[in-house]
Formats: sequence, structure tokens, C-alpha cells
Amino acid sequence: MDLLGIGHLIQPSDITLGGCGPVGQHGSEVLLFETELHGCGSVLAMMDDALVYTFALNYQPNSIGATPIIRTSSAVVGLQCHYMRLHNVSSNALKPTWIPYHSTLSAEELLVFSMRLMADHWQLERGSNVFFLGDLINIEVSVVQANHMPLRVFVDTCVATLDPDMNAVPRYAFIENDGCLMDSKLTNSRSQFLSRVQDDKLQFQLDAFRFAQEARSAIYIFCHLKATAALAHSEGKACSFPPGKERWISASGNDQACSCCDTSCVVRKGRSVDSGAQYAGTAVLGPIVVQEAAKDVPESHSRVKADDRAEGPSEAMIIAGVMAAVGFVCMIVLGTLLVQRRYKPLVL
Repeated sequence: MDLLGIGHLIQPSDITLGGCGPVGQHGSEVLLFETELHGCGSVLAMMDDALVYTFALNYQPNSIGATPIIRTSSAVVGLQCHYMRLHNVSSNALKPTWIPYHSTLSAEELLVFSMRLMADHWQLERGSNVFFLGDLINIEVSVVQANHMPLRVFVDTCVATLDPDMNAVPRYAFIENDGCLMDSKLTNSRSQFLSRVQDDKLQFQLDAFRFAQEARSAIYIFCHLKATAALAHSEGKACSFPPGKERWISASGNDQACSCCDTSCVVRKGRSVDSGAQYAGTAVLGPIVVQEAAKDVPESHSRVKADDRAEGPSEAMIIAGVMAAVGFVCMIVLGTLLVQRRYKPLVL
């Protein structure tokens, strides 16, 4: 119930899962929700290898007690349930007396790709999905390799949409060409891949953006990921075009791999680690709420301007004062000349 991580426990009546309230409470600080996958406003997205059910956990604080005030901000948290489409979901019991080779191979080939919003220090997952224009969105992709040999994960493509559908319009492809982060070059943004520190993880930053002429602030990000053997020559890249560098930089240090980002990068599709299997999948992240930055003028700046207008003389007043002073001096000089002429003796 400390949803925002600030020590203020939320009220159960202020939070819903797609319009459905909590069904119970565990202890003093945990709320329980229960729903069918197609209930409570869920949205189904069908990927190549998974079914993804997306829910929205909506927190809308009401006034505290009998007062008209609130002390917390509203929030929307995206929840997702991923189900592999290639699994055997039969309810019939299966108790083989021997383990066929094909079953063992299938278990080893099972890879789980994920994509998470990370905090600024990259150690923990970010607690909020709300950003402002000017923020950097930290995204980490990873692969759970189970019984595999060590794997290295890559991001081939990424698109952003306003709906939980990767083919929705409008859509913005910010990573293309098998690992080229085009956003940094197209918009001169701060978007970039970070230097790789683990083979099974890859981190990148995306300069927050909104779609032009769209009132909706929630975006969804769909990325096609792949994994290759970490010990072999990896057929993948993670390339950025940082401002001021004027060239493509690789997260793995091999900048030569990025030389094709301005043309067309052709790689052998379906390259496998072993046994001819393809290690690729799609991960989805969202909704990510991007709000416009505050446009308030600092109070001190406004006060200085107001004081200048209130206390400082205007230009018209200064000109009027100068003209009055000149006129006064002219009158004195003219009076002096008249007096001298009156009392001056007549010379014959």
C-alpha cells in the first residue's frame, strides 16, 4: 500500500485494476487483486512467440477524510502477463518412463526475454512509469538463459506506439537496421546504448518524447530481441550516434560493426547457437506515461520583473522630466538677458 514509496499508505478505495477493486488485504500493507486474464479491462497483444495480457493499475487519490486536500499524486502502473504460445497447455497428466531427446532439446531452447524500466542507478527496477519531457528513460533488456551456454542479448528493432499494438499508427521506429539506435541521429537526442557490462543484459537510454498533435500521453514500446552465443563471434550490434561525436559508437567497443547503420545492415537471419534453433523474441514495455514539462516562470524572476515595473520610472516619465528641466533653464537665461538690457546705460 506504500505504492509511491514515500511512506504514505494508499486507501483501498483509491486504486483499481482496470476498474476492478481489490478483493482482499494481506496483512496491513498489501492489497490483493484477482481477475481472469480477459477481465478488468485487459488488452491482449499477440506476439510471434507469446500472448501478452496488459492491465492498468490506476491510482486516483480522493480527499483525505473530511478535508478537501490530497497529499499524493495519481499514478498508472502497467502490469503484464506473458504466456509462451509454443507451450503444451494440455491438462492431461504426462508421466513418461523415459525422457525423449526432443523434450530435452525443447527445454534447453526455451528462452525468456524481458524488458524493464530501471532507476537512475540501474540497480533496481523503477517504481513509477511516469516521465516528463526532458527525462531519460532507462531501459534494460535481458535474456534468462536457463540451461543454455552463455548468451549475449541484442536489440534488433524497437517501435513506439500509442496503443498496445506494435502495428498501430502513429508508430515511431527508434531502433532499426538490426541494432542501430536511429533516434540519436534523426533528432540529435541523448538516446544511447550504454557500454555492455553483462552478456545477458543490454541497457539503453531513450530521450522522453510525445507524439505530435496527440493528447494521449501513454506509449508502448515493442522490441525484437535476439540472443547469440557469447563465446562465439556474435552476429549483432548495439550502435548509438551520440551528439558531438558525429559517428556511430558500439556498446561493445567494436565500432566497425556500426559502419552499415547509414546504409543497410544485412545479417544471416535465424543464426542459431546450436541445433539449428532460432533464439529471438519480442518484448513489450508499457504503458509509459510521458507528460509535458512544467512551464511555470520562477517566482523570483516574476517578482523582479514586477518590482521593476512598479518601482522603476518609465521612459516617458524620464523624457518629460528632461524637457521640463530644459524649459526651466531657458526661462532663467531669457529673464537674465531682459534684466541686463533694461538697466544697461544708453551710449551715444
